[in-house]
Amino acid sequence: MERLIEEFIHTLRGAGVRVSVAESLDAVRAVETVGYGHRETLKYSLAAVLAKSAPEKLIFASCFDRFFASRGFPGRAENMAMPVAAQARDRVSPLSRMILAGDNAGIMAAMREAFREADILGVQYFTQRGSYIRAITSRLGFDEVGLDIQRLQEDGSFSAARTARFLDTGRDRLWEQVKNLAERQFAMFIGMISEAEDNYLKSVRLTTLEHRDFQRMQVLIQKIVKRLNAVYTRRQRGARRGLLDLKKTLRKNVAYHGAIVEPRLRKKRIARPDIVAICDVSRSVETVSRFMLLFLYGLNRALTRIRTFVFCSNLVEASPVFERCSLEKALARIHAGAGLGVRYGLTDYGQALQDFKDNWFDSVTGKTTVLILGDARNNYGDHRAEILAEMQKKCKRIIWLNPENKASWGTGDSVMSRYQPHCHLARECGTVQHLEEVVRELLKGIR
Repeated sequence: MERLIEEFIHTLRGAGVRVSVAESLDAVRAVETVGYGHRETLKYSLAAVLAKSAPEKLIFASCFDRFFASRGFPGRAENMAMPVAAQARDRVSPLSRMILAGDNAGIMAAMREAFREADILGVQYFTQRGSYIRAITSRLGFDEVGLDIQRLQEDGSFSAARTARFLDTGRDRLWEQVKNLAERQFAMFIGMISEAEDNYLKSVRLTTLEHRDFQRMQVLIQKIVKRLNAVYTRRQRGARRGLLDLKKTLRKNVAYHGAIVEPRLRKKRIARPDIVAICDVSRSVETVSRFMLLFLYGLNRALTRIRTFVFCSNLVEASPVFERCSLEKALARIHAGAGLGVRYGLTDYGQALQDFKDNWFDSVTGKTTVLILGDARNNYGDHRAEILAEMQKKCKRIIWLNPENKASWGTGDSVMSRYQPHCHLARECGTVQHLEEVVRELLKGIR
């Protein structure tokens, strides 16, 4: 119990609340008195001894909600097991055995112990994130799993190779879980806003963000967009001026007896990127879609033309919302689905593609870049990948952005393997850094 309160006080101090040793002891005694059985009672008891001013009470409330909402470990891992002979299972490490057996309860218990031993209280800087995650994976036994995979691959038999592939995939998924949870711990324990934090936020998976972090992330994106606008608008102006037009220059300067007093340049028209953005706004992807649209619509209108479509169980055009409302209001309306006609049921990529073909297929031309953002999890419905193949023939390029780790593409109800052959580019896109790279790719034609 004392360690839990110690971690909470560490969080408060990181967020700027001054807590003395005496106040820490008072907090421990308060918890001993009220216990953890009633959340609101615990909250008010700790606030009484730890938060002294009105600003500190606001910080305390935010920290309390985040800290005590993040104590559980995610249980989203699929119940997947692989039949392996008992003799072979005995030759691998404990973590490998749990992965092969699909023992999610055992894995979650091991994760809790590894996080406890890694000691988040010893972390003070964002630069320690890598060593913190490394300490957790080392305690979990990732190194031993790697050795198990190597031995199985060297065995040479078909069953050993299959087991090695299964272990490799399971390790990748577990690493993704560890990384996401460690990032949440970091965001909670390291509360100071700085340039180092901006660099850290760029690499945080957007799907792990809580709603209260959106404002900080939006400020970061606005900084990046402002810089991109400045760079590419300047390049566009330079490109439009063009090179020296020698014939026109000589004709214009005949009166000056060969001296070039009034040079003439070839005017070059720079075509703005023509983008059709098709975004999955279902719950699993809505955060990434939100920030992708924030990026695109934050770009100077002189740089790009955008037409936006959103879908869940069906697809609708959202461009008019951005024309009538401010960017913030438009994103809020799309997030809420207000007046758009989007049906928020099971995600249906096949129906979304069919809706686009039936109503807006003519909007795709040889100059259009089609940008699709989604995890391609189609709930085992008809994928209709043939429509994407038709679109590929009509457009300039198709870029698919998938917020999931590549190891998850094509697993379960994901039909990413069906769509990927019809894309010019398919990329993992789960962080702000990934989004920035994609935007740079879209603007690459401006020099």
